[in-house]
Amino acid sequence: MELVREPVTPLLALSTATATRMRREHTHLSDEALVALVGRGDDKALGELYDRLGRIAYGLALRVLRDERLAEDAVQEAFLGVWRGATGYRADRAKASTWILTLVHRRAVDLVRREDRRRADPLAEGRAAGEAASAEDVAWLRLERERVQGALARLPDAQREAIELAYYGGFSQAELAERLGVPLGTIKSRMFSGLARLRELLDEQTGAWDTTFTT
Repeated sequence: MELVREPVTPLLALSTATATRMRREHTHLSDEALVALVGRGDDKALGELYDRLGRIAYGLALRVLRDERLAEDAVQEAFLGVWRGATGYRADRAKASTWILTLVHRRAVDLVRREDRRRADPLAEGRAAGEAASAEDVAWLRLERERVQGALARLPDAQREAIELAYYGGFSQAELAERLGVPLGTIKSRMFSGLARLRELLDEQTGAWDTTFTT
């Protein structure tokens, strides 16, 4: 199982060589010590924790969600939660593995509730308005999602990374600056330029579609 699918999150997209090096550097440390290192910004320690607990975490999420894609999402988001919340972990309250698997379980439950609401809300809204959700609406939403992802893929790596971490990972600009080790002004510039270019790409696609449909 791969932890990360598109959009790629560099935090957890680890090469084989990097993973081997991490095991050599951190394999002797306890889970609790690794969490402490994660709290200091050590992404290699986070990778070691995933090596140890990722399979168990995925199995737990899959039992709750019964959907492979959602289980992967739950595990990824939980480990991002570990990255962001490691400084708040208290070893005297729970083992590190228990804490991490609790985050996975909570995220999986959140996703179950979100999916339930997603399925129920369009029908409830449709009944209130005297309308039913149509297959065309679902297809249009899927097309829009694919269009945005395609435009993102055409951005320079630095701009795409900043936008994906901000909008998919939930990081603030200040957190991104600290996470990526660059000045806050650089992050703001990447976000501004990336979003401007993204808007241009989406406008270009819209124009191309309009031409296709009207000729």
